[in-house]
Amino acid sequence: MTLARAARIRPLPPHRLAGLVRAVRRYRLGAAPAIGALRFRDATALVDEHGTLTFEDLDVRSNALANAWRALGAGEGTGIGVLCRNHRGFVDAVNAAGKVGARAVLLNTEFAPPQAAEVCRREGVELLVHDDEFHEVAAAVDAPYGRHVAWGAAGEGPTLEELIATGAPQPPPRLARSGTIVLLTSGTTGLPKGAQRSSPRSLTTAAGVIAAIPYRSGEATFVAPPFFHAWGLTNLLVTLALGSTVVTHRRFEPGRVLGALGAHGCTGLVVVPVMLRRLVAAADAGADDALALRFIAVSGSQLDGALAGRAMDVFGDVVYNLYGSTEVAVVAIAGPDDLRVAPGCAGRPPGGVSLRVLDDQGQPVGPGVVARIFASNGAEFSGYTGGGGKQVIDDHMATGDVGHVDEQGRLFVDGREDDMIVSGGENVFPGEVEDLLAAHPDIIEAAVKGVPDADFGHRLRAFVVLRDGATLDADAVRAHVRANLARYKVPRDVVFVDHLPRTATGKVLKRELEP
Repeated sequence: MTLARAARIRPLPPHRLAGLVRAVRRYRLGAAPAIGALRFRDATALVDEHGTLTFEDLDVRSNALANAWRALGAGEGTGIGVLCRNHRGFVDAVNAAGKVGARAVLLNTEFAPPQAAEVCRREGVELLVHDDEFHEVAAAVDAPYGRHVAWGAAGEGPTLEELIATGAPQPPPRLARSGTIVLLTSGTTGLPKGAQRSSPRSLTTAAGVIAAIPYRSGEATFVAPPFFHAWGLTNLLVTLALGSTVVTHRRFEPGRVLGALGAHGCTGLVVVPVMLRRLVAAADAGADDALALRFIAVSGSQLDGALAGRAMDVFGDVVYNLYGSTEVAVVAIAGPDDLRVAPGCAGRPPGGVSLRVLDDQGQPVGPGVVARIFASNGAEFSGYTGGGGKQVIDDHMATGDVGHVDEQGRLFVDGREDDMIVSGGENVFPGEVEDLLAAHPDIIEAAVKGVPDADFGHRLRAFVVLRDGATLDADAVRAHVRANLARYKVPRDVVFVDHLPRTATGKVLKRELEP
């Protein structure tokens, strides 16, 4: 019922309903563009820097591309790598991969040539779609079925647009097995792992998310995070499934995004925290008066409480913080009410999600006790492509994080399991210190890590980015922490930096900070 209301589902004429059933039987996971065309036809599906495409356009383009790839020899089980920024070429490639039953491997646009070559070798990529700016990276990948440029000047073979122009627009043959999508973990601690996904076991979790965040059919949502990332991809697919318009840019520029929100009447905005921080800095105090935003959905890395409050002061009480991961999918959502009362929280599990906080013996802990976070939602990944997966206890999968639940049932994420710093026998999770520093009026953001110490085993080192004109020194930073947290959580070292190194999705690369 929730999905029906959000998507404004109406009965289809018999011939269209029959076509929808045929599309699902033909392509399973790859049926989405055909379903969109049957339900929404001439409505605008996508707006990028090349213009607009309707739902029917997306279906016909994916048919043509899939048939062109079949003529080249690609088919069920073929690994198709997608190394693109946010634009129609990415959408065309993923849709067409679904219609040939391929494995769509979504590649990080920050990859260097050796890293891309290794990931593609490991994931069995045989055909590569890429933007022209990644020619050097693409050249390192062995792709026997060709490398096809999706945006920009042509490379060694036909471009995606040329393949679409020459491919037959009729639906490709029925598949014996469904295609899959391989997402890569963020790789903040090493080479990214491939997390394989197929259709979820249930739509209950999707309904729970839509009940918590006001996505609606027939509207427009600006999706800013990279489509190759789980958060960007999820919102691309959800927005299209609801019959809404996806507005996107290849590169994130705060001023242009604010302009696009107004120009296209966007009621939704999807970002990661670092993007939200830049939008808040770029927006006027009255920016919400000129915009029609009903929700700003934030995920991808931890949203600090100070930023959540500031964003709502600027844009109104429309911020929703979703906590999840590539492997586990959604775990909890914090809406504006919770973020006003408990700014640092991750919220509560939406409908369809079961949350547990378990100790090292796998037993539930009480409110306020920090332990490992587990979740069950029917949308978990099916394992890493190289083998292995996440620990599962009683059908609940480990998120890799530790946290606690308060008396009201709100979840707080205290840090990664492997981020815990033992200093002088005390356990410290850097997230608490980072949030406190980020809330200081002279500090834009901060990262904290442990470094070896002869006396304490490890000591805390804080990397701090100051606001323009701020004169804060190391002693003042330490005094601020000492006044608010336990003594053992005070960083011994404070290093001032111009910026924090991040992944394309905004996560801090602590390994690149000086040891």
